[in-house]
Amino acid sequence: MQSNNGYGESTSTQLPRNPSPKKAERPPVLKKFKTISLDDQRPTPHFPGPLFPAVRRVTSLPPSSSSHNSIDNDASTKHNGGSNVTTNISNIDVNSFSDRDWMYPSFLGPHAARNRVVTVKAASKPPSQGGERLVDGVQGKVVDKKQQRGSPTPTSNEEMKIVASQVSTTKMTQSTSVALSRTRKIRGKKLKRYFFFCLIILSCIFPVKYVIHLRYKVARLEEENINLRRSCSETNDVGNNVDAILQPNNNSSYNFFGNADSRSVALYTVVFTLIMPFVLYKYFDYLPQIKNISKRTKPNKEEVPLKKRVAYMVDVCFSVYPYAKLLALLFATIFLIGFGGLALYAVSDGSLAEALWQSWTFVADSGNHADSVGTGPRIVSVSISSGGMLIFAMMLGLVSDAISEKVDSLRKGKSEVIEQNHILILGWSDKLGSLLKQLAIANKSVGGGVVVVLAERDKEEMEMDIAKLEFDFMGTSVICRSGSPLILADLKKVSVSKARAIIVLATDENADQSDARALRVVLSLTGVKERLRGHVVVEMSDLDNEPLVKLVGGDLIETVVAHDVIGRLMIQCALQPGLAQIWEDILGFENDEFYIKRWPQLDGMLFEDVLISFPDAVPCGVKVAADGGKIIINPDDNYVLQEGDEVLVIAEDDDTYAPGPLPEVHRAVFPKLPDLPKYPEKILFCGWRRDIDDMIMVLEAFLAPGSELWMFNEVPEKERERKLVDGGLDISGLQNIKLVHREGNAVIRRHLESLPLETFDSILILADESLEDSVVHSDSRSLATLLLIRDIQSKRLPYKDTKSTSLRLAGFSHSSWIREMQQASDKSIIISEILDSRTRNLVSVSRISDYVLSNELVSMALAMVAEDKQINRVLEELFAEEGNEMCIKPAEFYLFDQEEVCFYDIMIRGRQRQEIVIGYRLAYSERAVINPPKKSEPRKWSLDDVFVVISSGS
Repeated sequence: MQSNNGYGESTSTQLPRNPSPKKAERPPVLKKFKTISLDDQRPTPHFPGPLFPAVRRVTSLPPSSSSHNSIDNDASTKHNGGSNVTTNISNIDVNSFSDRDWMYPSFLGPHAARNRVVTVKAASKPPSQGGERLVDGVQGKVVDKKQQRGSPTPTSNEEMKIVASQVSTTKMTQSTSVALSRTRKIRGKKLKRYFFFCLIILSCIFPVKYVIHLRYKVARLEEENINLRRSCSETNDVGNNVDAILQPNNNSSYNFFGNADSRSVALYTVVFTLIMPFVLYKYFDYLPQIKNISKRTKPNKEEVPLKKRVAYMVDVCFSVYPYAKLLALLFATIFLIGFGGLALYAVSDGSLAEALWQSWTFVADSGNHADSVGTGPRIVSVSISSGGMLIFAMMLGLVSDAISEKVDSLRKGKSEVIEQNHILILGWSDKLGSLLKQLAIANKSVGGGVVVVLAERDKEEMEMDIAKLEFDFMGTSVICRSGSPLILADLKKVSVSKARAIIVLATDENADQSDARALRVVLSLTGVKERLRGHVVVEMSDLDNEPLVKLVGGDLIETVVAHDVIGRLMIQCALQPGLAQIWEDILGFENDEFYIKRWPQLDGMLFEDVLISFPDAVPCGVKVAADGGKIIINPDDNYVLQEGDEVLVIAEDDDTYAPGPLPEVHRAVFPKLPDLPKYPEKILFCGWRRDIDDMIMVLEAFLAPGSELWMFNEVPEKERERKLVDGGLDISGLQNIKLVHREGNAVIRRHLESLPLETFDSILILADESLEDSVVHSDSRSLATLLLIRDIQSKRLPYKDTKSTSLRLAGFSHSSWIREMQQASDKSIIISEILDSRTRNLVSVSRISDYVLSNELVSMALAMVAEDKQINRVLEELFAEEGNEMCIKPAEFYLFDQEEVCFYDIMIRGRQRQEIVIGYRLAYSERAVINPPKKSEPRKWSLDDVFVVISSGS
């Protein structure tokens, strides 16, 4: 196959026919690619490919006779022998074919010219293995020129290979070009940076050199002028001392930079120093790169710029060191005075010392620059005065910030408390007001004390809430500090190691969360390096969590379970009306309370004699020193006090009682009446408490067989049984009481009307467990239930069955007070649990409930244990279902009607029943008298009176 003149279209030469006698078979003709010349104006044809349509175009190239050769796929011939097929390839000039490139879609990247396929001439070397190798310009594939007869040419496969080679070549070319462009950009940036740096250096050095050069020329001209004048002075027209006048001052004019005088150097120094900070700030980040170039190291791309590092170091310095701002201000003042003095020295005629002093006066008083004369001195003086005003403003800002910070620290309660023997309260709750009141009353006898409150609240808010109590603290100071009891630094801030007592209040959260927080606070207190001087009183919410706190704190911890105290008091008040008022008198510091003290003069005396030895107190027990300090309440009369024993008494204050001589008493034997039999009772619980299983166990110990306990709440019956069993209650093992379950809402009248409210001996309205997190909602629900029950009872009054009440009051027929309490408005006794003391006052004034128990009793118990931790053992025994308890007994157990005896005689008669008589309530009186005065004076008693005793129980 040859080209026409080397420039026309390629034409295929005819191959010779098969010489065999059979029908000649036409050999397969290789498919030719159609080329398009530049002169052809026809539209570019589209060739179907395996992936996408392809188009070929003609690329114009200059003629070259010695370039690459093209291949014609139709130039295959058959050998005459029929066995060997040779390929006749003619050398064709490259200009006979146009260079062809594939046009592919744009998503493959930018277009790149495909390398042309070249032909390796086989003229000098015969073909090897029946074919001729063709070198592909892109992938270097070997193409066998030998075609078998009848086998088609895989044109589509060849096109796919060519397109794939173009894609790979394009990607390689693109990545190479991107790398080259990045390298050029980096080099360009470096060159720019070098150029700017060199420009800066030249701009700083060249003016100085130029000024020095000018000064040198001026000095030479002055010297020549002097020489000329000296030569002219020989005519004697000038005085004899002209030479001295015309001599240059070499000692003072030229000190630095050759012949430059000191004033010029000072001026250049000031200008250079003022310009350099701006230049450094502008090109600060280029210094590390210059350092890397000098060391011939590659720059680290992740390295933080030097400007940011310097700013960070300054920020850290100002944050860590409190005096860094003052030092920076001092340095700025010295800098302004020093360089301002140099500038004044450069533009004025005075000395350097005078210029520095004048600069200081401009900084200290900005009005001093008004006396400056001349343009230069005025400009410099105004600049120094402006800097001085700025420094003065910065100094005022620093002083103002320091004062404000100190005032805010004092206002927010961040200052340290320097106190000793104070009471520390950790936390904040609704019991705090009652607790502060009781502590103030307890410290009244010593002229007041110090109570420190540490809570996670703002100090101003705490002080405002305490001020709203409107209570006279009687000399006691209440100091509030804002902080967390879980942080040791905050604990040290309130002098925790020097406090004589620490009270940890329970929060208003869920019981488990509150106890968990109390446990963390106890752990924080045990982590204090300085040993605690006082004991820790922890208010717990759940009785089950008490052992864990005691395990962590050890003997240092005293716990008061608030829920348990209220529950047991409600049970005792339900069984013995009027006992709540007595407990309020004993637990609070307003009247009489428990005290433990040692009296050496009582050693060797019997307890029956110790009982009547205190005219202003009532002995109740003994703290036995030989038994590790165990407190025995209501001991035997034959117990002899040993050395080291202490006496437990009920008195008004710890300094208001002392033992005296034994009084004269009548120790006549009084007929002992048997205790009243217990009758079955019917009690209603409205609501569900977390410790209701413990209350049921206490009732089981106190009530007579055949009693009924009705439980009315919204908890389903099956869930109730599950909770009771989980709490450790054996329902099948109850012998004295029978549980009756009713499901309903205590604030819905229709549900309450389904209950026989007129038949219950006592009704206990409990603070429901679902609302214990909200004191207001819980009290609102209790008040609504109380009003509904009272209204329903008043409408059922004519149909009330009084059998159970008459049985219960059989033993109290002569006690008008107890009968009045039991038959109040011909209704059952209703005992309400009110959590907020303010709501309690409203209920007490309105007299819609017989007894109201609130968190105020818990605050009293906390205050009492804080004053003396030994009292906690006494309260635990008196609140327990076993052991000694506080009771109300009728007067007929101790005297006859209208009998005239003293209180000591009644105490002696009470000892015959193993009881300690601590007080009484007269029939016509509203309140009981605990620890009565004038115990030795006889008085006339009535059988309507009652006595308050501590009994060992039955």
